This record gives sequence, structure tokens and C-alpha cells, in this order.
Amino acid sequence: MSVLHFPSRLLEASVNEFSKLPGIGKKTALRLVLHLLRQDKTDVFQFSDTIRLMREDVKYCRECNNISDSEICDICTNVHRDHRIVCVVESVKDVMVIENTQQYSGVYHVLGGVISPMDGIGPGDLFIDSLEKKIENDQIDEIIFALPTTMEGDTTNFYLYKKFEKKPVKITTIARGVSIGDELEFIDEVTLGRSLINRQLFESTL
Repeated sequence: MSVLHFPSRLLEASVNEFSKLPGIGKKTALRLVLHLLRQDKTDVFQFSDTIRLMREDVKYCRECNNISDSEICDICTNVHRDHRIVCVVESVKDVMVIENTQQYSGVYHVLGGVISPMDGIGPGDLFIDSLEKKIENDQIDEIIFALPTTMEGDTTNFYLYKKFEKKPVKITTIARGVSIGDELEFIDEVTLGRSLINRQLFESTL
């Protein structure tokens, strides 16, 4: 493997920072840094300020854990959404994917991951308590499991089902038009939309 030789320590340091991003190798990082060097300073400063402000000011919605610019996200404050139906997803990316289908009008609950003993992630590492509190306070009629159709996703589904099966809430899951092993972000919008519309009782999938 060839080693990059840098004419500037500042250039090398910038490349090293960019290469820490997912899917970005040293050569791609170098192309990005050289591109920035060719840009007007004002544009580069705006770029860096935007990243800094995002890291400093972006919040997590206190209702659903979605990313937000305020304490409560736009979805949770939308009076036209059905707040009695909650779609349970793994990550913020899944909220964005489902929203793009334009087939769902309820609200969300972002778990922040899935149960994965191999990675040392257990139920206590996920945002489950706040979901349970909403159910116990009779704020929810239905929860929809929209987790990845992977072993970890199915394990999390089953854990949540056993935890909530005695509660006064309908538990459904997206239809298996979604292939086994699929992450939501890689599913086309039509298929995902239909899977939401044709959701089924979770107990029927056991």
C-alpha cells in the first residue's frame, strides 16, 4: 500500500481528520482537502462554521430522541400528526427514510440502536424507559416496530414485545415486503411505504 507524502503538516493534519469520517480513505480525504484549498476563504470558513454550529447547537428531541434544532422536534410539535401511533426505529436515519415515503402520519421513537450482545449493547443502552412511560401514561394506542430485519433487530423486537405485551397498546410490525437482513435506509421508498401501510400484528409473526 502506497504511503502519502505531504508537503505540509497542516495539509496532513487536515487529511487525517477527514479520513476519520466513515467510508473516507486517505486518498479521498486528500481530494476533499485539496478541493477546499482551491475554494474562496469565505466559503471554507462558512463550511467550518456550519459544522461547528451543528455540533454545538443540534439537540435531541426530548419526546422522541430525533435530531432537532429545538427541545422538541417539528414532527412531535405537528398537531396534524397522530400522536397516538408511534413508530419505533433504530436511528435518526430511519426517521428520515420513513418520512420520505410520505405514507406515515404518526410520530416516532428513536431507540438509539438495537440489542447486540456481540457489541456489548443491551436494553439498558437504548431509549426504552421513555417509551414505556408513554405507554403507562396511556398516551399511545399503537406502536409499530420498524427495526432492521436483522438478527439484532429481531432480538430487539422480541424484547420490546415481551416487555409491552401485557400493556394496553396494539403492537404491530412493518410487513415483510422488506427482505430479511435489510436496513431501512437501503429499501426503496415504495416498498417501505407499502410495508408500513400493510403492517401486521407482531404476535402473528412469532
